[in-house]
Amino acid sequence: MSITELLGIKYPIFQGAMAQIATYELAAAVSNAGGLGIIASGGLSADQLREQIQKCREKTDKPFAVNLMLMMPNCPELVDVVIEEGVQVVTTGAGTPKPFMPKFKEAGIKVIPVIPSVKIALKMQEMGADAVVAEGTEAGGHVGETTTMALVRQVAKAVDIPVVAAGGIADGHGVAAAYALGAVGVQIGTLFLVAEECPVPDSFKEAVLEATDTSTTVTGRRGGAPVRSIKNPMIEKYLELENNNASRDELEALTLGSLRRAVHEGDVQSGSVMAGQICGMLTEIKPVQTMLDELMAEAREVQSALVIG
Repeated sequence: MSITELLGIKYPIFQGAMAQIATYELAAAVSNAGGLGIIASGGLSADQLREQIQKCREKTDKPFAVNLMLMMPNCPELVDVVIEEGVQVVTTGAGTPKPFMPKFKEAGIKVIPVIPSVKIALKMQEMGADAVVAEGTEAGGHVGETTTMALVRQVAKAVDIPVVAAGGIADGHGVAAAYALGAVGVQIGTLFLVAEECPVPDSFKEAVLEATDTSTTVTGRRGGAPVRSIKNPMIEKYLELENNNASRDELEALTLGSLRRAVHEGDVQSGSVMAGQICGMLTEIKPVQTMLDELMAEAREVQSALVIG
């Protein structure tokens, strides 16, 4: 069964669950355009998540998902909301969904963890995941160490469940490449940062559009929580402190509220503008529908024109 048949969607394209950005507005736009819109629940209360789900359902009658950051202290409450609201798909990150799998299965919910390694992919398959998203280090936000090309192929060979590729994909060539590696679909985040429907300030979108292939960097490697963002004065200061073995308290003081500053206040100098390495390829703001239609049309052109040898 294809991922589109499994989830009841038109295109094999997931929208990444970008923290504080992947709200119902963006999720509904992606679902209406034929992909799988995903609401990011990280940082939300149970009531806030319920409101997001209900508002999303007002804007679309197509399938959409909720992403659960499993390290969140209120995750059990969020799981209950997802079940009560009849959400049919969840993606997960930052922990194991094992404690909640019986509830999910009983409710008929499809569980798709985001994973950074073959080892974790196999664990997710063993506990009953319906698919996995193999996300390479090219992605924006919290990242692993393995590149998309190396990770997706190895995961696809190792597991029997569908694999969705993520990290560094923003056009039809990337979609076709993911399929060549054994994926059955893609998850895309950075491209949607410059969608008309993406609820971030213009300054945030401009920072992404002005970025080049070398504009991002990863902070937090020393502390074991690597995050990819576009370089700015705050990020440069963080790297300086990190390289000088600054304490965790010093680093947290610098970054406290930095995502909110970028996403809600449009401060791209002292805020955290999380984006992937592919941002250097993005040149204009477009509607989500145009993005998805172009992605799939180009992917099919690439596939039909591909000549090996």
